[in-house]
Amino acid sequence: MTFSTPQHPTNQHPNNQYPSGQYPSGQYATPPTTSFSAPAILSGSALVKTYGPSTALAGVDIQIRAGESVAIMGASGSGKTTLLHTLAGITSPDSGRVEFQSPGGAVDVTAMNERERSKLRREAFGFVFQQGLLIPELTAIENTALPLMLAGYPRREAEGRAQHWLAALGLAGMETRRIGELSGGQAQRVAIARAQVTGATVVFADEPTGALDSATSDDVMSALLGSTVGQGHALVVVTHDQTVAARCSRIVRVRDGRVLPDASGVVAGAPGAGAAGSTTGTTGVSA
Repeated sequence: MTFSTPQHPTNQHPNNQYPSGQYPSGQYATPPTTSFSAPAILSGSALVKTYGPSTALAGVDIQIRAGESVAIMGASGSGKTTLLHTLAGITSPDSGRVEFQSPGGAVDVTAMNERERSKLRREAFGFVFQQGLLIPELTAIENTALPLMLAGYPRREAEGRAQHWLAALGLAGMETRRIGELSGGQAQRVAIARAQVTGATVVFADEPTGALDSATSDDVMSALLGSTVGQGHALVVVTHDQTVAARCSRIVRVRDGRVLPDASGVVAGAPGAGAAGSTTGTTGVSA
Protein backbone atom coordinates (compact mmCIF):
# COMPACT_ATOMS: atom_id res chain seq x y z
CA MET A 1 0.00 0.00 0.00
CA THR A 2 1.35 3.43 -0.90
CA PHE A 3 0.56 7.00 -0.01
CA SER A 4 -0.17 9.46 -2.76
CA THR A 5 0.23 13.15 -2.08
CA PRO A 6 -3.28 14.65 -2.34
CA GLN A 7 -3.58 17.92 -4.19
CA HIS A 8 -5.81 19.92 -1.88
CA PRO A 9 -5.75 23.34 -0.24
CA THR A 10 -3.84 23.39 3.03
CA ASN A 11 -5.14 26.59 4.54
CA GLN A 12 -5.14 26.69 8.31
CA HIS A 13 -8.13 27.79 10.27
CA PRO A 14 -7.32 31.30 11.54
CA ASN A 15 -7.92 30.27 15.15
CA ASN A 16 -5.68 27.22 14.93
CA GLN A 17 -2.10 27.76 16.11
CA TYR A 18 -1.18 24.16 15.43
CA PRO A 19 -0.34 22.64 12.04
CA SER A 20 -3.19 21.20 10.02
CA GLY A 21 -4.07 20.41 6.47
CA GLN A 22 -1.08 18.09 6.18
CA TYR A 23 -1.54 15.06 3.98
CA PRO A 24 0.18 11.73 3.68
CA SER A 25 2.87 11.16 1.12
CA GLY A 26 5.50 8.56 0.39
CA GLN A 27 5.20 4.85 1.12
CA TYR A 28 4.49 2.56 4.02
CA ALA A 29 7.91 1.31 5.01
CA THR A 30 10.23 0.75 7.93
CA PRO A 31 10.37 4.06 9.85
CA PRO A 32 13.50 6.09 9.13
CA THR A 33 16.26 6.15 11.70
CA THR A 34 15.68 8.96 14.17
CA SER A 35 18.41 11.37 15.13
CA PHE A 36 18.55 11.09 18.90
CA SER A 37 20.35 14.41 19.10
CA ALA A 38 17.16 16.11 17.89
CA PRO A 39 15.29 18.13 20.49
CA ALA A 40 12.25 16.58 22.12
CA ILE A 41 8.86 17.57 20.73
CA LEU A 42 7.19 16.30 23.92
CA SER A 43 8.72 15.78 27.34
CA GLY A 44 7.64 14.88 30.83
CA SER A 45 9.72 15.78 33.87
CA ALA A 46 9.41 14.34 37.39
CA LEU A 47 5.82 13.23 36.76
CA VAL A 48 3.98 12.03 39.85
CA LYS A 49 0.43 10.68 39.89
CA THR A 50 -1.32 8.87 42.71
CA TYR A 51 -4.78 7.38 43.09
CA GLY A 52 -5.50 7.11 46.78
CA PRO A 53 -2.81 4.90 48.29
CA SER A 54 -1.62 3.69 44.85
CA THR A 55 1.20 5.40 43.03
CA ALA A 56 0.75 5.35 39.26
CA LEU A 57 3.70 7.57 38.37
CA ALA A 58 6.56 8.26 40.75
CA GLY A 59 8.91 10.82 39.23
CA VAL A 60 8.80 9.82 35.56
CA ASP A 61 11.06 11.61 33.08
CA ILE A 62 10.45 10.96 29.39
CA GLN A 63 11.26 12.60 26.07
CA ILE A 64 9.65 11.97 22.68
CA ARG A 65 11.33 13.24 19.54
CA ALA A 66 9.78 14.08 16.19
CA GLY A 67 10.03 11.25 13.69
CA GLU A 68 10.34 8.45 16.23
CA SER A 69 7.99 5.76 17.45
CA VAL A 70 8.11 4.73 21.10
CA ALA A 71 6.49 1.55 22.44
CA ILE A 72 5.71 1.54 26.16
CA MET A 73 5.41 -1.99 27.49
CA GLY A 74 4.62 -3.48 30.87
CA ALA A 75 2.22 -5.73 32.73
CA SER A 76 -1.37 -4.68 33.34
CA GLY A 77 -1.48 -2.13 36.13
CA SER A 78 2.09 -0.94 35.54
CA GLY A 79 1.01 2.65 34.82
CA LYS A 80 1.55 2.61 31.04
CA THR A 81 -1.81 4.14 30.22
CA THR A 82 -1.52 6.69 33.02
CA LEU A 83 1.77 7.81 31.50
CA LEU A 84 0.24 8.08 28.04
CA HIS A 85 -2.76 10.01 29.35
CA THR A 86 -0.52 12.38 31.30
CA LEU A 87 1.68 13.12 28.29
CA ALA A 88 -1.43 13.71 26.19
CA GLY A 89 -2.96 16.16 28.66
CA ILE A 90 -5.91 13.87 29.43
CA THR A 91 -4.79 13.34 33.02
CA SER A 92 -3.12 16.03 35.13
CA PRO A 93 -0.17 14.88 37.24
CA ASP A 94 -0.03 15.65 40.95
CA SER A 95 3.36 17.22 40.30
CA GLY A 96 5.88 17.48 37.51
CA ARG A 97 5.71 19.09 34.09
CA VAL A 98 4.72 18.09 30.55
CA GLU A 99 6.08 20.35 27.82
CA PHE A 100 5.08 20.34 24.15
CA GLN A 101 7.04 22.13 21.45
CA SER A 102 4.28 23.75 19.40
CA PRO A 103 4.98 25.77 16.22
CA GLY A 104 4.66 28.88 18.38
CA GLY A 105 7.16 27.70 20.98
CA ALA A 106 7.22 25.62 24.15
CA VAL A 107 3.87 25.02 25.84
CA ASP A 108 3.57 23.91 29.47
CA VAL A 109 0.71 21.42 29.17
CA THR A 110 0.44 21.01 32.93
CA ALA A 111 -0.17 24.74 33.37
CA MET A 112 -3.12 24.73 30.97
CA ASN A 113 -6.72 24.66 32.10
CA GLU A 114 -9.07 21.95 30.81
CA ARG A 115 -10.35 24.06 27.94
CA GLU A 116 -6.82 24.82 26.76
CA ARG A 117 -5.80 21.16 27.02
CA SER A 118 -8.89 20.14 25.05
CA LYS A 119 -7.89 22.54 22.28
CA LEU A 120 -4.35 21.17 22.30
CA ARG A 121 -5.59 17.57 22.09
CA ARG A 122 -7.98 18.45 19.31
CA GLU A 123 -5.52 20.37 17.17
CA ALA A 124 -2.00 19.10 17.88
CA PHE A 125 -2.43 15.52 19.11
CA GLY A 126 -4.06 12.46 17.57
CA PHE A 127 -5.46 9.38 19.31
CA VAL A 128 -6.02 5.75 18.30
CA PHE A 129 -7.52 3.35 20.84
CA GLN A 130 -8.05 -0.41 20.95
CA GLN A 131 -11.71 -0.20 19.96
CA GLY A 132 -11.27 2.90 17.82
CA LEU A 133 -13.90 4.86 19.80
CA LEU A 134 -15.55 5.85 16.54
CA ILE A 135 -19.15 7.09 16.45
CA PRO A 136 -21.23 4.24 14.97
CA GLU A 137 -24.01 6.54 13.73
CA LEU A 138 -21.56 8.45 11.53
CA THR A 139 -19.97 7.34 8.27
CA ALA A 140 -16.25 6.81 7.82
CA ILE A 141 -15.80 10.22 6.25
CA GLU A 142 -17.90 11.94 8.92
CA ASN A 143 -15.89 10.30 11.71
CA THR A 144 -12.64 11.34 10.06
CA ALA A 145 -13.76 14.92 9.41
CA LEU A 146 -15.17 15.45 12.90
CA PRO A 147 -12.00 16.90 14.53
CA LEU A 148 -11.73 19.51 11.77
CA MET A 149 -15.39 20.46 12.05
CA LEU A 150 -15.03 20.82 15.82
CA ALA A 151 -12.10 23.15 15.12
CA GLY A 152 -14.31 25.35 12.96
CA TYR A 153 -13.58 24.16 9.44
CA PRO A 154 -16.45 24.24 6.92
CA ARG A 155 -17.95 20.79 6.37
CA ARG A 156 -16.96 20.64 2.70
CA GLU A 157 -13.31 21.39 3.42
CA ALA A 158 -13.23 19.04 6.41
CA GLU A 159 -14.71 16.17 4.42
CA GLY A 160 -12.40 16.90 1.50
CA ARG A 161 -9.38 16.48 3.75
CA ALA A 162 -10.92 13.41 5.35
CA GLN A 163 -11.49 11.85 1.95
CA HIS A 164 -7.81 12.26 1.04
CA TRP A 165 -6.69 10.55 4.25
CA LEU A 166 -9.14 7.69 3.83
CA ALA A 167 -7.95 7.15 0.26
CA ALA A 168 -4.31 7.23 1.36
CA LEU A 169 -5.08 4.56 3.95
CA GLY A 170 -6.71 2.23 1.43
CA LEU A 171 -10.34 3.12 2.15
CA ALA A 172 -11.31 4.85 -1.10
CA GLY A 173 -14.89 3.98 -1.95
CA MET A 174 -15.79 3.25 1.68
CA GLU A 175 -16.32 6.86 2.77
CA THR A 176 -20.09 6.52 3.19
CA ARG A 177 -20.04 3.24 5.09
CA ARG A 178 -20.96 3.32 8.75
CA ILE A 179 -18.51 1.78 11.20
CA GLY A 180 -20.58 -1.40 11.58
CA GLU A 181 -20.19 -1.98 7.85
CA LEU A 182 -16.39 -2.08 8.08
CA SER A 183 -14.03 -4.83 9.20
CA GLY A 184 -12.01 -4.36 12.38
CA GLY A 185 -8.90 -3.43 10.42
CA GLN A 186 -10.80 -0.99 8.22
CA ALA A 187 -12.35 0.67 11.27
CA GLN A 188 -8.91 1.10 12.83
CA ARG A 189 -7.67 2.76 9.64
CA VAL A 190 -10.59 5.18 9.94
CA ALA A 191 -9.38 5.90 13.49
CA ILE A 192 -5.86 6.49 12.16
CA ALA A 193 -7.20 8.86 9.50
CA ARG A 194 -9.15 10.73 12.18
CA ALA A 195 -6.01 10.98 14.34
CA GLN A 196 -4.00 12.48 11.48
CA VAL A 197 -6.51 14.66 9.65
CA THR A 198 -5.63 17.76 11.69
CA GLY A 199 -1.90 17.34 11.00
CA ALA A 200 -1.22 16.05 14.52
CA THR A 201 2.50 16.14 15.32
CA VAL A 202 2.18 13.52 18.08
CA VAL A 203 -0.13 10.50 17.89
CA PHE A 204 -0.92 8.42 20.97
CA ALA A 205 -2.08 4.83 20.45
CA ASP A 206 -3.34 2.70 23.35
CA GLU A 207 -3.35 -0.99 22.36
CA PRO A 208 -4.29 -0.08 18.76
CA THR A 209 -4.10 -3.70 17.57
CA GLY A 210 -5.35 -5.42 20.72
CA ALA A 211 -8.68 -6.50 19.20
CA LEU A 212 -7.25 -7.60 15.83
CA ASP A 213 -5.87 -10.85 14.45
CA SER A 214 -2.15 -11.02 13.68
CA ALA A 215 -2.42 -10.35 9.93
CA THR A 216 -4.75 -7.40 10.40
CA SER A 217 -2.60 -6.14 13.26
CA ASP A 218 0.44 -6.05 10.99
CA ASP A 219 -1.48 -4.12 8.34
CA VAL A 220 -2.80 -1.60 10.86
CA MET A 221 0.68 -1.04 12.31
CA SER A 222 2.01 -0.43 8.80
CA ALA A 223 -0.70 2.17 8.29
CA LEU A 224 -0.07 3.74 11.68
CA LEU A 225 3.70 3.97 11.24
CA GLY A 226 3.45 5.15 7.66
CA SER A 227 1.02 7.94 8.50
CA THR A 228 2.96 9.19 11.53
CA VAL A 229 6.67 8.43 11.64
CA GLY A 230 6.69 8.15 7.86
CA GLN A 231 5.58 11.81 7.77
CA GLY A 232 8.12 12.98 10.37
CA HIS A 233 5.64 12.93 13.27
CA ALA A 234 5.97 11.16 16.61
CA LEU A 235 4.10 8.03 17.69
CA VAL A 236 3.69 6.79 21.26
CA VAL A 237 2.22 3.28 21.53
CA VAL A 238 1.14 1.43 24.65
CA THR A 239 1.08 -2.28 23.87
CA HIS A 240 1.37 -5.77 25.33
CA ASP A 241 2.33 -7.16 21.91
CA GLN A 242 6.05 -7.71 21.46
CA THR A 243 5.61 -7.92 17.67
CA VAL A 244 4.01 -4.48 17.62
CA ALA A 245 6.66 -3.03 19.92
CA ALA A 246 9.49 -4.48 17.81
CA ARG A 247 8.37 -2.34 14.86
CA CYS A 248 8.89 0.88 16.83
CA SER A 249 12.10 2.90 16.98
CA ARG A 250 12.58 2.00 20.63
CA ILE A 251 10.91 0.21 23.49
CA VAL A 252 10.47 1.52 27.02
CA ARG A 253 9.67 -1.28 29.48
CA VAL A 254 8.13 -0.60 32.87
CA ARG A 255 7.91 -3.09 35.72
CA ASP A 256 7.45 -2.75 39.45
CA GLY A 257 7.39 1.02 39.24
CA ARG A 258 10.57 1.50 37.25
CA VAL A 259 11.81 1.66 33.68
CA LEU A 260 13.98 -1.37 33.05
CA PRO A 261 17.57 -0.81 31.87
CA ASP A 262 18.52 -1.85 28.35
CA ALA A 263 21.04 -4.54 27.53
CA SER A 264 23.92 -2.18 28.31
CA GLY A 265 22.55 -1.56 31.79
CA VAL A 266 21.55 2.02 31.00
CA VAL A 267 18.07 3.11 32.00
CA ALA A 268 16.24 3.51 28.70
CA GLY A 269 16.45 7.09 27.56
CA ALA A 270 18.79 8.45 30.18
CA PRO A 271 21.10 11.21 28.90
CA GLY A 272 23.75 9.59 26.76
CA ALA A 273 21.73 6.43 26.25
CA GLY A 274 21.63 7.12 22.53
CA ALA A 275 19.31 4.90 20.55
CA ALA A 276 18.30 3.07 23.69
CA GLY A 277 15.60 5.66 24.12
CA SER A 278 14.75 8.88 25.82
CA THR A 279 12.89 8.19 29.00
CA THR A 280 15.20 9.60 31.59
CA GLY A 281 15.74 9.14 35.23
CA THR A 282 14.17 6.77 37.73
CA THR A 283 10.55 6.25 36.90
CA GLY A 284 8.00 4.87 39.25
CA VAL A 285 5.11 3.46 37.28
CA SER A 286 3.03 1.22 39.47
CA ALA A 287 -0.71 0.82 39.78
